[in-house]
Amino acid sequence: MFNIAVLVYELARMGILGLKNNIFFSPNGEKAVNYLQSLGPIFIKFGQLLSTRTDILDERTARDLQVLTDQCKPFNSLEFKKIIENELGDTVENIFEHFNDEPLAAASLAQVHEATLKNGKSVVVKVLRPNIHRDVNRNLRVLKAVAKIVDKTYKESNRLKPLEVVKNYESTILRELDLRLEASNTSRTRKNFLDSDELYIPEIYWELTTSKVMVVEKIDGIPCTDIKQIEDHGINKKLLAENGVMIFLNQVFRDNFFHADMHPGNIFVAKNNPENPGYIAIDCAISGSLSNEERYILARMLQAVLKQNYKSLSQLFISSGWVDVSSNQIDLENTLRACCEPIFEKPLSEIEFGKLLLYLFQSTRPFGLSLQPSLVLLQKTLIHIEGMGRQIYPELDFWGIAEPYLDNWLKDQLNPLKLKDFILDNKEDILHKASELPLIVFETLDELRGFAKNQKSNELKIKKMELQLQKEKFMIRASVVVIIAIIALAMLTK
Repeated sequence: MFNIAVLVYELARMGILGLKNNIFFSPNGEKAVNYLQSLGPIFIKFGQLLSTRTDILDERTARDLQVLTDQCKPFNSLEFKKIIENELGDTVENIFEHFNDEPLAAASLAQVHEATLKNGKSVVVKVLRPNIHRDVNRNLRVLKAVAKIVDKTYKESNRLKPLEVVKNYESTILRELDLRLEASNTSRTRKNFLDSDELYIPEIYWELTTSKVMVVEKIDGIPCTDIKQIEDHGINKKLLAENGVMIFLNQVFRDNFFHADMHPGNIFVAKNNPENPGYIAIDCAISGSLSNEERYILARMLQAVLKQNYKSLSQLFISSGWVDVSSNQIDLENTLRACCEPIFEKPLSEIEFGKLLLYLFQSTRPFGLSLQPSLVLLQKTLIHIEGMGRQIYPELDFWGIAEPYLDNWLKDQLNPLKLKDFILDNKEDILHKASELPLIVFETLDELRGFAKNQKSNELKIKKMELQLQKEKFMIRASVVVIIAIIALAMLTK
């Protein structure tokens, strides 16, 4: 009952704000910007995502929505300075040689100003908006109410997992409200790309960083949506768009740590090397990682799609638990083929990955497709990357870049040296778990014996299981010996 009351109240509020902004009559991009800002930070982020989707919106509306990336309504600079002084325990004049009262950018959660340190270095100062925790929690309250109602009323909610998705998003956006976490993510990403020409990450000044204030090196780049300025600098747009795809692939598969908020306001184009252009990324507050199993399954799924191997794709959908494990593999294979074949009639450079994902999800619904919350950030990042890449270079061939990369990555996972490194990195855990395996086998055998006393009809089946477990016990002991031998060999050759 509480969820319905919350939803009714918030819908009424949204309706009143919609009337004030005249959004229901002759809507356009400018009205949408004002409306989304009045609703709160999460709705602003939704508008940021839409600004990259020229396949959904007309070009003018998408351009209007780009204002939401870094040109939201700013708050007073006096309040900005007050927060700095409260957090850093000193006056702005003592901390900075120069401070610009005019905001450089104002986003959904924070605002930034330019400044110069006493040592002469140019920096930007980022401060969270006043009362931002309250505003975010109000928006989250709406999402939770909707998710709970959907969970109770929609028959396929077990597939969509709305509550799990919202909770996952909640934990993500709440992390954005601690600038120390953003600073840590920024520092980690900087290390991953320290020697790269594809991506530059600015330096963090840790001594001037708290949960509400962050000071970072000032960058000089071209907004990635400013195509005219990119062209005026003679930047190779094709290579620039392709480098964006490579950055994404390296972050996901090489580093297992990816920037998950790559909307246009956070991505700039470097000016220093037009023939081999790279990007500059800021605002690493939202980042993502996948388990090793998820990365491996994702790579194989993408590879199967690229190679149009629907048998392998159907097996992966079932074995990974993305669909009901009791699904008929042949039926699923035929469904996937019927979904993808018409799309692959087009040249690969014209196929949009976001749309293909949507078609795949829609076609597998009858098989009990289960949305993976851990992959939501990755899907969002992919949509951002592809949307920006095609804005820069409409003929971007995402697939032509991804296919050889995934082939090499998967091949590398089977390299014996990878196994050696894994064993060396996890030798203590491996030995500890291996020592527990015999006990687990004996406990299982004891349980089977107890079950046998009460279930005489299953005696034959139980004896077969006991024999099988005895064999497995032998194999476990043999495996432990092999693991120890490998560790010893690895230590000798290290």
